[in-house]
Amino acid sequence: MESYNRAREMFRWSRPERFNFSRDVIDRWAVQMPDKLAMLWVDDRGAEIRRSYLDISTSSKRVANALSQLGVKRGDRLILMLGRQIAWWEVFTACLRMGVLVTPATTQSSSKDISYRVQTAEASCVICDSASALKFDRVAKQCPSVHSKVVVGDELEGWLPYTELLAAPAEFRCVDTAASEPALCYFSSGSSGHPKMCVHSHSYALGHETTAKYWLNLNELDMHWHIGDSAWAKAAWGSYFAPWLRGAAIFVHQCDSFDAERTLELMCCYSINTFCGTPTVYRMLARQDFSQYQFLSLRDCVSVGEPLEPELIDSWQQATGLTIRDGYGQTETVVLCGNFPGMDIRPGSMGKPSPGIELAVVDEQGQPLPPGVEGDIALRVKPEAPLGLFLLYKGEPEKTAASYRGDWYISGDRAHIDEDGYFWFVSRNNDVILSAGYRVIPQEVERALCLHQAVAEAVVVSSPDPQRGELVKAFVVLADGFEASASLGLALQNYVKGVSSAYKHPRKIEFIEALPKTNSGKIKRTWLQQREWKHHK
Repeated sequence: MESYNRAREMFRWSRPERFNFSRDVIDRWAVQMPDKLAMLWVDDRGAEIRRSYLDISTSSKRVANALSQLGVKRGDRLILMLGRQIAWWEVFTACLRMGVLVTPATTQSSSKDISYRVQTAEASCVICDSASALKFDRVAKQCPSVHSKVVVGDELEGWLPYTELLAAPAEFRCVDTAASEPALCYFSSGSSGHPKMCVHSHSYALGHETTAKYWLNLNELDMHWHIGDSAWAKAAWGSYFAPWLRGAAIFVHQCDSFDAERTLELMCCYSINTFCGTPTVYRMLARQDFSQYQFLSLRDCVSVGEPLEPELIDSWQQATGLTIRDGYGQTETVVLCGNFPGMDIRPGSMGKPSPGIELAVVDEQGQPLPPGVEGDIALRVKPEAPLGLFLLYKGEPEKTAASYRGDWYISGDRAHIDEDGYFWFVSRNNDVILSAGYRVIPQEVERALCLHQAVAEAVVVSSPDPQRGELVKAFVVLADGFEASASLGLALQNYVKGVSSAYKHPRKIEFIEALPKTNSGKIKRTWLQQREWKHHK
């Protein structure tokens, strides 16, 4: 790629009035190079499936036809709750093609989580695996907006098998969507309350031009592997929009759980060129014996989702000869800041702003701060916002408005810049816990714990962990008649798994006599947080 400074100088956003990723990217590649590999899918049972751009185009048209026949229409919301099944990419593409707002959700969701997401989205259709379908059935009466249910995998009573969607006709006229029209929704964790529903437009896909070309450094000959849950926006970054904008192929590994040795084997066996994982993934990989692997094709390694420590960058470089290039962005944005190819990497730094992005550290009045002074990470949105910024939080105009300060979108994270313009992450402005790349709202876990009869009060904070970065830790005050024990701690962990998503459960529980509080009765959450991190340093 051209030098970073030249890219910053020359870059201009493409701003078409009408845009649809399925028509203008997938179908275009399908015509120009129909046999070009778009996806290589493998599992741990020996299956290997290849899908060309023409295959993705055709199957998504079949799914779009079938969904239309079911009454799913332009402007509807569809909950997509699948793992790494090929159907996820087919349905995602079909929704964009139809003008239906695709709303990914994790298969780790509990019935309660599913109910909240379906009701908030006012979804008309749910497409999920059989395990998630059973969880939805428990709360189906709470979700009257849903009129169509499709299951991928085992057939279930009351659910239409996904195979029937693929039997529909392969001709479908793509909806001519405005670039500014809503296209997809992601649930974004906030500092309190339930997750916010973050709405993106069709031009969000074009916002990933910088993600694809400059940060991932992709071209159409590349095979890119992004490891992450399909429910999170990072999947749209690395497993959908960015690689396919560049005509590259994506590598997908369907597995029950992460295996570091298997991951390294696949990385070498399938000639992966570019790789993206969270710091947690890299930590687990870096502990392996690299002498038995040869990374002949691997060229670029990037990380996103949580801060990347310099020691991990060093250990990976020693093992592979490659430097992990950190990047920064949010559910609400594309990549805002990163370490780009050709730049001098300063380990521990977030890097510099992406081409097309004006980023600053600002004070409470929205004024840019000088080097070395901590403030809020802010994206300039006036006189014209860059592509890739979200439209709004659905049904929450006050939260949407609170995200802006003068000419800036305020990220909710804090940093400082150095004299050379590198950004250095300091902290989050909220209490969100980042554990192995998953975002956990403490208040959600606290509410789940307090539903248990043994819990009088609970407060949740992050706890440092060398593998996951942070763990969810709960301080629990027991109700009268209950005594602290290891078995009760395990019971509370399992209880939270049952009423919330499994990844949110507290991996540490400390029973205490009373929670520290201010004179006005407020829990000293910050004090507990600081004590926890100081104690484990």
